[in-house]
Amino acid sequence: MTKEKTTDQLIRELWMSITRMYNEEAAKYGGTMAIGYVLLKIDPQVGTPSTALAPMLGMETTSLSRTLKKMEEKDLIYRERNPFDGRSVLIKLTEFGLQMRDKSKETVLKFNEVLKEKIGEERLEIFRNVADEILKIVNNRDVF
Repeated sequence: MTKEKTTDQLIRELWMSITRMYNEEAAKYGGTMAIGYVLLKIDPQVGTPSTALAPMLGMETTSLSRTLKKMEEKDLIYRERNPFDGRSVLIKLTEFGLQMRDKSKETVLKFNEVLKEKIGEERLEIFRNVADEILKIVNNRDVF
């Protein structure tokens, strides 16, 4: 390998740093980044079908099952039979879950606001566009 960081190495280091930052913040409230991410994906009014969560989160169902179990133990969510489809279950937020969802949202928005302040909206838009292109290349299997 070269002395310069490869693009994938830079992306990995960036994501690991972001994960660490969010986990440190979430730990102050007894949570994790994964829990905060799930909280943000659950519809706060009607809940979200459990089968829809894993694809929305890009998680394996076994990892999601463990996370949902932890969230139930922490009284963040509860499961309810889906009135529109008796075969599925809705994941709904408890009152505490709604509060923690708001805290998660506030944390993500603060991070994005700091990025705008320090980097600038124009440069962030360029970054987003480049990241979207890299994602398309990877998802379309244009490399291997």
